[in-house]
Amino acid sequence: MKSTKELILYKGFENGKLFQDFTWLMENYENDFYNRDDIRALYFECMNQLMELSVSHGFEGNLWHCYLAFLMVNHENAYSTACEMKGEVEGSINQVALHDFTVLKELFDFNFKGLFTELHVEDTCFIEDFTSINGGSKVFNQRIRDRICALAVHLKETESVEEFKSVVTEFYRDFGVGKLGLHKAFRIVHNTDGAADLEPVTRIAHVKLDDLVGYEIAKKKLVDNTEAFVGGREANNCLLFGDAGTGKSTSIKAIANTYYEDGLRLIEVYKHQFQDLHAIISLIKNRNYKFIIYMDDLSFEEFEIEYKYLKAVIEGGLEKKPENVLIYATSNRRHLIRENFSDKEEIREDMHTSDTVQEKLSLVARFGVSIYFGAPNKKEFQEIVKTLAKRQNVALAEDVLLAEANKWELSHGGLSGRTAQQFINYLLGKQD
Repeated sequence: MKSTKELILYKGFENGKLFQDFTWLMENYENDFYNRDDIRALYFECMNQLMELSVSHGFEGNLWHCYLAFLMVNHENAYSTACEMKGEVEGSINQVALHDFTVLKELFDFNFKGLFTELHVEDTCFIEDFTSINGGSKVFNQRIRDRICALAVHLKETESVEEFKSVVTEFYRDFGVGKLGLHKAFRIVHNTDGAADLEPVTRIAHVKLDDLVGYEIAKKKLVDNTEAFVGGREANNCLLFGDAGTGKSTSIKAIANTYYEDGLRLIEVYKHQFQDLHAIISLIKNRNYKFIIYMDDLSFEEFEIEYKYLKAVIEGGLEKKPENVLIYATSNRRHLIRENFSDKEEIREDMHTSDTVQEKLSLVARFGVSIYFGAPNKKEFQEIVKTLAKRQNVALAEDVLLAEANKWELSHGGLSGRTAQQFINYLLGKQD
């Protein structure tokens, strides 16, 4: 059995201590030099870590296979990142990857019976046939869990190292690698060194554009721009503006769900994080994914200057914005920055008032596509209510439904899609 110390590309795994301890056991459990009780203690410590990881991630079947598959799909290295969303690559790196997959396949094919017998732990053979305790309903991300478990089963069926390498490479091509490949959306955090980093949002709302009733013209503009972006064609930054509760944020979340398989990823950014944008863009600019930097409810008061950071990132900075990055923002304000009559009437001491106004308006001009989401009128609101009620199987006569909806909107925020959904939720909560 080859030593894991011979690995070249696949080093420094996440959850790497478990990998190091377990593989050391595989290589040394028959060595009489080591105390049997110490080896047994290490084995049970490894089992504890493997069990905790497996339960939290919902792994089932062969837990060792799932764990190795988990390590490989999360490991970003020169080979895996070259293959993400593209598949097989040419060059000598394939020989290096094949070398590593030789080691990994030996680990994958390891027969635990000898280890169980030697350490007298036959009763823990559930490692090879584990049943999930919750059916995946409470795991960190069921979609990712299913793909990892499916990969583990597929790898078990391979008969050669070349086939093993091909299966892993196909996974990288179809789903990507690491947190950027497996997850749809991210938020900005700071690591222990204080540097900006990305943290996956493990549970994103599974909304679709069809869930948003109406706004067909607005949705088409958004879809057309996004499809051009993921297709590698020229596309624009987008500003979705209009009345509250009209589906602006829902539309962007739906875009992330719809085009995830095409390599689209969403990064949520707040105003106070604009100074981190350059660092985040540096992390993602050379990856094979398309990134939308998403800014929800974007607006600035007169005294706030964070918009200057944003202007520099969108356009006008020394370094060109990468082609795999766009900015989508939602706002209730058309011009994003609060304007005063004093800006136009020249009653301030500013001798160049026109320049001041133009500086504020220049931010919205950097969004090449502006999409308006207006509040529905009474008839449109009632149509939204009827459509949502039908989808949710609300058992109520139409005339009663609309009468109750009219009373609801008068005291719950007025005419909007959000108000309609809240009304339907209220009715569903009353149903037996």
